[in-house]
Amino acid sequence: MPQRADGSQATETIQLFSREVDLLFTVTDKHGNFVTGLQQQNFKLLDDGRSPERVIRFMQQTNLPLRLGIMIDTSSSIRQRFPFEQQAAIDFLLQVMHPVDRAFVEGFDVQTDIEQGFTNRVDLLDTGISKLRPGGGTALFDSLYKTCRDQMLTLQQTTDVRKALVLVSDGDDDYSRATESDAIRMCQRAQTIVYTISTDTSPSKDKGDDVLTRISNATGGQTFFPTRIQEVAQGFLNIEAELRSQYSLVYVPADFKQDGSFRKIYLYCPDTRYSVRAEQGYFAPKPPQ
Repeated sequence: MPQRADGSQATETIQLFSREVDLLFTVTDKHGNFVTGLQQQNFKLLDDGRSPERVIRFMQQTNLPLRLGIMIDTSSSIRQRFPFEQQAAIDFLLQVMHPVDRAFVEGFDVQTDIEQGFTNRVDLLDTGISKLRPGGGTALFDSLYKTCRDQMLTLQQTTDVRKALVLVSDGDDDYSRATESDAIRMCQRAQTIVYTISTDTSPSKDKGDDVLTRISNATGGQTFFPTRIQEVAQGFLNIEAELRSQYSLVYVPADFKQDGSFRKIYLYCPDTRYSVRAEQGYFAPKPPQ
């Protein structure tokens, strides 16, 4: 053991990395209804093209504490729809929040504005949402990147919580320096599910809707497309139901290396009646320098 200049022994700090991967996922039938009650043997998993070394735990998770972020687009393009977004978000938090949960409220246009940090007090979250005001351009990718980096990535050492963002936007970006892939990779690094609710109620989908879909698909979330702005609230309700209807699979991947590489996940159910929705992969940790 190394010694200090005064001759005393210095202590060494050894940082250990867990090889365990905790994968949260959702199962639906052909009608989009949540499927519960399935067992581990109902699923097949490949991590970086290989079956896991071993499965440590499989369970249906309905009561994991939530660490939830509400991201509301406050750019000029959604000005007329903004009051509906605010009220739907408030109603959602009233429904979803339990005493063990924590949430924050953020508006974004060309920059992010966190009106209320993590708290379990719905009254404070309500006040934060009510303070948001629309105006400015849209830096969607910058905002998503920054939010996952600064708010969700810091929760990496917190175990047994479910991390999710609810992003309400039309999906258009006219200001970001970060790219769509930059934003998605940061969400994956932070192991955060992103649910998106489109505020574009036009009859045909545009490129903004495609952006929201790709973000949700990559992180194991889902995109909702209300046909009327009043239906934004239904998207929030669907998210609330899903957050309480997920499975958890904890496993040790085979041939795991601490090299910072992206490892693809392929989880499926051989029974074609069911569809599985999970994140598409994660970044392996790097050893300390």
